[in-house]
Amino acid sequence: MFHLLLLAGVLLGGYILLTHTLFKRSRCSGNAAMAGKTVIITGGNTGIGKATALHLARKGARVILACRNRDKAESTMAEIQQETGSTDMLYLQLDLASLKSIRRFAETFLKTESRLDLLINNAGVVADGRTEDGFGIEFGVNHLGHFLLTRLLLDRLKEVGGGRVVTLASMAYRWGHIDFNVSTQYSWQFFQAYCSSKLCNVLFTYELAKRLRGTNVTCYSVHPGVVRTELSRHVSLWQKVFIEPVARLLFLDPEAGAQTSLHCALQEGIEPLSGRYFSCCAVQDVCARGRDDAVARRLWEVSEELCGLSED
Repeated sequence: MFHLLLLAGVLLGGYILLTHTLFKRSRCSGNAAMAGKTVIITGGNTGIGKATALHLARKGARVILACRNRDKAESTMAEIQQETGSTDMLYLQLDLASLKSIRRFAETFLKTESRLDLLINNAGVVADGRTEDGFGIEFGVNHLGHFLLTRLLLDRLKEVGGGRVVTLASMAYRWGHIDFNVSTQYSWQFFQAYCSSKLCNVLFTYELAKRLRGTNVTCYSVHPGVVRTELSRHVSLWQKVFIEPVARLLFLDPEAGAQTSLHCALQEGIEPLSGRYFSCCAVQDVCARGRDDAVARRLWEVSEELCGLSED
């Protein structure tokens, strides 16, 4: 009996420790006015993106869901309308695994929408395979697609006062590494590729902030927490068997996972922290690889080349 009680105590203590550290919850207190402002959320039809869209719609923002699946987007818009009463929402088709689709999305948006106040690069994938253009799927979707999208929309962001770019990274960036010789290759090591794509997100934001100095646009990278979403929908069955029980017990729900994104979108006075990394609704220092000036600059240049921007 003593050993059972000891084991129960250890397990309970471990659970409490994890829920106060790795799986810690936070709450956005930012309350910037959003009425009349336009927001793009990639992957806004599910998970963290959906929770983010719901909150911003409730605050009166015009919310544009940028995602692949029209049926899911329309279902999400109907849910948000029912819950908030907002009808100021729009679906625009976007496939981040296709540079052509990204350019088409940006062209349509710039022709039909007069302003952009907030770009939330939320979508992400954990999977193996290639994009339409031959890049590793995680590098192509998680970093390169959002890089191109942001670059194409920057001028519109600069036209309004206080535009922001919020990019969902992850604490997994710590285990990533940048190899400019293999970034487009197919890799079965999907977890390593995912970590590296999240490092790209952190470095992209770090470099973007430098290039935005002197403008009225700021940017932030975000660790949303360890969240129970559809991010791992492409992993194998045996991996899901391992992940699902842990996820149900410990992972945050999408609403909790959206809080730091919302903080960076709505918190007033964080402009001097442009380029920084946020977790649990607070700025956090990053390790050396997440603030390497030379690698960040080179990543930007390589990304421009891969997206064909150096030829524009």
